[in-house]
Amino acid sequence: MKFFIDTANLAQIKEANDLGVLDGVTTNPSLMAKEGIKGDDKIKQHYKDICDIVDGDVSAEVFGIEYNEMIKEGEALAALHPQIVVKIPMIKDGIKAIKYFSAKGIRTNCTLVFSAGQALLAAKAGATYVSPFIGRLDDVSTNGLTLIEDIRQIYDNFGYETQILAASVRHPMHIVECAKIGADVATCPLSAILALLKHPLTDTGLAQFIADSKK
Repeated sequence: MKFFIDTANLAQIKEANDLGVLDGVTTNPSLMAKEGIKGDDKIKQHYKDICDIVDGDVSAEVFGIEYNEMIKEGEALAALHPQIVVKIPMIKDGIKAIKYFSAKGIRTNCTLVFSAGQALLAAKAGATYVSPFIGRLDDVSTNGLTLIEDIRQIYDNFGYETQILAASVRHPMHIVECAKIGADVATCPLSAILALLKHPLTDTGLAQFIADSKK
């Protein structure tokens, strides 16, 4: 399973990349705003800066919600760097845009997916990635991991090549469960990736080894 980091913070992206396990980055307008990145030129430069840090795919989200807007923005984003994947919302015009980009050879990430039916439409339109938001489903008392299972089954049934990118991943067990189910990618904050390192028995075992080595 691939690990993507869900942030626009360059320091966190570099830290995850230096760990040696990072496969890509996902961003969105909210994450850009959190870092104080505003204005079209600054946002585009920020995407280039991210691509300079990582070797993998970098999802860059369009702001428009109408077909023509998404096409214009998406083509401009894709032209920034070969690693850019155009992030498109799961709406009617979004599906049309994904089909257009697929025909043009531009890779896409269909975001804000909350049902297996939405994921099926995205795959049929030719999305490179589909992003089911498991944490947000958990927030409304729905098991987000069940959605991953359903999408995996549908894609395997019909041989869809669209990759399942589990999004809104909140903690390390989300990552582990996604890996068990067969998600292709998990995108999460740096804290969730680092939390996979932690176990109290590792800490106590290491402390014992260090103590014994000094004897």
